[in-house]
Amino acid sequence: MDDGGWRTSMVPGAPRLAIDEAGQGTAVVFLHGVGGNRTNWHDQLPVFARHFHAVAWDARGYGGSDDYSGPLSFPDFSHDLRRLLDHLGAARAHLVGLSMGGMIAQDFYRHFPERVLSLVLVDTNNGLRRSLSPEQIANFVKLRRDPLLAGKTPREMAPPVARALSGPKATPETIRRLEESMAALHTESYVKTLEEMARYDGFPDLATVRVPTLVVVGEADRLTPPRDSEAMIAAIPDAEYCLIQQAGHLSNIEDPDRFNSVVLEFLLRRTPEG
Repeated sequence: MDDGGWRTSMVPGAPRLAIDEAGQGTAVVFLHGVGGNRTNWHDQLPVFARHFHAVAWDARGYGGSDDYSGPLSFPDFSHDLRRLLDHLGAARAHLVGLSMGGMIAQDFYRHFPERVLSLVLVDTNNGLRRSLSPEQIANFVKLRRDPLLAGKTPREMAPPVARALSGPKATPETIRRLEESMAALHTESYVKTLEEMARYDGFPDLATVRVPTLVVVGEADRLTPPRDSEAMIAAIPDAEYCLIQQAGHLSNIEDPDRFNSVVLEFLLRRTPEG
């Protein structure tokens, strides 16, 4: 048992996946962004564990999860997530995904809609190729990949990226957490993920989403700004929306109280009794 009240374990298979989990009941799975890992959700796990089986993963090639050989296909994440749900014994789960994690949640819904109770899409969009221009995508990848290819370590390249992601609500401690998250990146796996995100365009047509969906975005998010979330809201039938004032791209870390309150209330309304 970790000091925070969660258990850390590994999901077997190839690659093995590290998870933190707490609580019992209906599963809520938290999915981190491209520069993150499961520690990004440590402000959420104890709160949601009062009502749910709350689980945060390290995606393949991140944190305590194994690296893998060969190229990445974005749906690999969806198949890993199915393996995680099987490991938990969860027929269905709520998915809470931030940035890339929100894209993984959407892709998982396209492949395995019967396994999804609801979607909470946080500071994300419907894929880079549908939301950014080719020049913007190139800049997104360049800022993160090129320093590593030039020989910098993830820790050395973290500060400017963390500052770019943060909003006016971010404290020095918040920025430090983002830097530490990026410092823990596995360089080769991270680069493969960046390049596949720039290529992949297999996300679902949002008009086909038929599960309850909440879209959350930080008011000061410059990477996936509110206009991206507004476009998702317009496309997803009956979706709900929350704008977190003064928060940047990591709204769950910058304003955990507001984030937890809104998302928890949504999930409790959307969880079958019994």
